Amino acid sequence: MAVSTLVSKRTIRRSAILSVLILSSCNLKNSHVPETPQPFTTPLGRVYERNKASGKALQDYQEARSAYLNDTTDVDLLIWYGRRTAYLGNYEDAIAIFTSGIQRFPEDARLYRHRGHRYISLRQFDKAIADLEQGAQLIKGTANEIEPDGIPNAMNIPVSTLHGNIWYHLGLAYYLKQDYDNAYRAYLNCKESGENPDNLVSSTHWLYMIQRKLKNYSAADSLLLPITPELKVIENSSYHNLCLFYKGLITEKDLLPEGEASAASDAVAYGLANWYFTEEDSKKIKEGLLLMTKIVEGENWSSFGYIAAETDLSNIPFRKGPDPISE
Repeated sequence: MAVSTLVSKRTIRRSAILSVLILSSCNLKNSHVPETPQPFTTPLGRVYERNKASGKALQDYQEARSAYLNDTTDVDLLIWYGRRTAYLGNYEDAIAIFTSGIQRFPEDARLYRHRGHRYISLRQFDKAIADLEQGAQLIKGTANEIEPDGIPNAMNIPVSTLHGNIWYHLGLAYYLKQDYDNAYRAYLNCKESGENPDNLVSSTHWLYMIQRKLKNYSAADSLLLPITPELKVIENSSYHNLCLFYKGLITEKDLLPEGEASAASDAVAYGLANWYFTEEDSKKIKEGLLLMTKIVEGENWSSFGYIAAETDLSNIPFRKGPDPISE
């Protein structure tokens, strides 16, 4: 056999082996299943088991992880790796991923936006505020940009932006700290960051609630002037319905139809509970407390409605033990 033929065959064989190894490596990366995080204990003492990763969320995570491991210099791939990790409910690992990104890309506002969001999920509000304020500094003087959806809406049309999400989550973090002046400032900036109806109804909802908290009822009502039933809201229908309720255009039954609890229904329930709680009527206040208690007895412990209800209940002066309503 000629030497050239032997070398050629060896080269082909080595290439084939290398291809198999590469494919195996990719399969190993894609088949990685993260460990299920430890149970989470809320500030009110409720313990929630984390779900084991499965289904499409796991597949999306595996693909994002594989893509990132194939090119760890790409900040976009790192962000998606962190986002997909968070969608599994593994907020601690997501924070670690975003932290590693910040160490290498300290001027990328998106990393602070996403890490700040997940600090809120874990009730670390001061850290969230620090991150989101840093993000707000980094976007000064920059053009706004659409933020791609990790979980697309029904029309598959992204409606949120980087600037809007930074201000939205910053406002939420301040709200959860009961720093309503700074929360109001942040949500005003959120409202001004985009003109689409989804941004209008979500920011208006929180601005309205803040003014109600401060007993500025006429100022709260004035915020609702641009809200109409005809607004073409794609994603934030819960906030739209709440604003319509605040205007007296729909009823409580319209707000909370019977059905399975979800993050969206928690948001609605909390908005209604807050409205009750800020009424100057003892019966309404008790209804608000009962509704908030019902929210925190549910399973959506990382939803914003749950966290807001939990925070309000935690700050009721007469609360004793796990029951937020004094006997």
